[in-house]
Amino acid sequence: MNKTLFILLISVLMMNACNQKEKVDLIVHNAVVYTVNDNFDISQAFAIIDGKIKAVGSDSLILNNYESDIIVDADRKPVYPGFIDAHCHFYGYAMDQIKSADLTGTLSFEEVITRVQRHIEEFPSEWIEGRGWDQNDWNLKEFPTKELLDIAFPDKPVFLTRIDGHAAIVNSEALKRAGITAQTKIYGGEIQLEEGEPTGLLIDNALEIIAKIIPAPTVSMQRRALQEAEKNCFSVGLTSVQDAGLGKDTIDLIDKMQQEGSLNMRIYAMVNPTESGINSYLKKGVYSTGYLTVRSVKLYADGALGSRGAKMLEPYSDHPENTGLFMFQPEYYQKICELALENGFQVNTHAIGDAGNRFVLELYSKFLKGKNDLRWRIEHAQVVHPEDFKLFGELSVIPSVQPTHATSDMYWAEDRIGSDRLKGAYAYKKLLNQNGWIPLGTDFPVESINPLNTFYAAVARMDLNGKPESGFQIENALTREEALRGMTIWAAKSAFEENIKGSIEVGKFADFVILDKDIMSVKLDSVPFIQVLSTWSGGHKIYDSR
Repeated sequence: MNKTLFILLISVLMMNACNQKEKVDLIVHNAVVYTVNDNFDISQAFAIIDGKIKAVGSDSLILNNYESDIIVDADRKPVYPGFIDAHCHFYGYAMDQIKSADLTGTLSFEEVITRVQRHIEEFPSEWIEGRGWDQNDWNLKEFPTKELLDIAFPDKPVFLTRIDGHAAIVNSEALKRAGITAQTKIYGGEIQLEEGEPTGLLIDNALEIIAKIIPAPTVSMQRRALQEAEKNCFSVGLTSVQDAGLGKDTIDLIDKMQQEGSLNMRIYAMVNPTESGINSYLKKGVYSTGYLTVRSVKLYADGALGSRGAKMLEPYSDHPENTGLFMFQPEYYQKICELALENGFQVNTHAIGDAGNRFVLELYSKFLKGKNDLRWRIEHAQVVHPEDFKLFGELSVIPSVQPTHATSDMYWAEDRIGSDRLKGAYAYKKLLNQNGWIPLGTDFPVESINPLNTFYAAVARMDLNGKPESGFQIENALTREEALRGMTIWAAKSAFEENIKGSIEVGKFADFVILDKDIMSVKLDSVPFIQVLSTWSGGHKIYDSR
């Protein structure tokens, strides 16, 4: 072979080598990709292999260097990291879908009863259950009593939970089966009495007396419910949820379903501090599979504002003899926090009232010495005394909040706590400023599962009717970028998962969602009506609207 021909051959081989494209599983291009990385970069395309992001860049960079049998032309639609709900009750929502009457949006107790009657005609059962009523939506804004339930359902036990899950109305048959009388007492709960007899209204820990005697759902029911729930969540762009309180058996079932491929939702589980939960998970340290992570424990400091169980420093403005309640004795919380610290577990405590939040901050201060990266959380952080905001920053306590609570509660919250205390309520911007980041969730089924409602409420501070037009306490609105971070990378960070999810970056899970319009640029009042075109988890399409 002559020298010229040899050089030509080498040149051809080198050119072929340079033009060789790497084979990947999926390419997405011609998109507006919100990476939600540290710089909040907007890109055009990305490549995926083995369920993770391989490369992110311009169309030319990705298409010139990678090839795939599956190429998605996004038609310039916006692409975001898969949305993460930082606080919800995924399992509770799942079970409600198959066994409880939907009582949300009812305008009277009479309408509640009508809905329950329709439900049991279609789904007959030994116990009659329902959830979602809110007396604040009724013309007569008073808690119901059992008389109408006794007339409508004289022989079957009825258990109807309030929208927040912190109160319930039951009939006489349910009280009888549970052995509840005027003499029954329970710490952290209330059995409301009238003329010395139970009215049927139960608050906070009193609900457990009833709940523990209701027959448990079968495993097949639980499986079906979880699968239906994840379908609904995928359809609104959720790829991960953080379930705020799960028992050992439920976590085990979720793990089994995920590992066999019958459940695809990524779940961060906050374990309930029961004996089985403590022994099976908390004492054994962090458990993580990629789809399931168990590294936190869920505590409850107080109740809810709507049922006046939230613990306040001063009495309720509309109930002067009441300051709410603490759910357990102080030594209980101390013991769980000690165990959590010893075993590398995060502590996530529900606190609504200003006294509840102060109690948790003071409790945490015994374990968190100044700035730290333990990421212990206060779930809701709903009403905070002005002097206590700084403690979130000083102790690195993370407030995990739900923006739609503000726009749901705003019509009656001032009646509960007065205008002065309201200034420290739902103060998301002020809470964000303490640590520079804040995770966002919904608390579903208390609120809708849709994360776009979270985004809208956080930024606009309005409800879905566009009220109030000026925005509720608009000084505490988040920017669009802050809201998107709150339901992606900051939500991941709140679960120690920011290195594996929450942004479209190399090496992370290929979880993403494509919308028909851009939440970062459309008019705010359009956001709740934007449609999810497709949802992807690990590079696989798990929802398609078409």
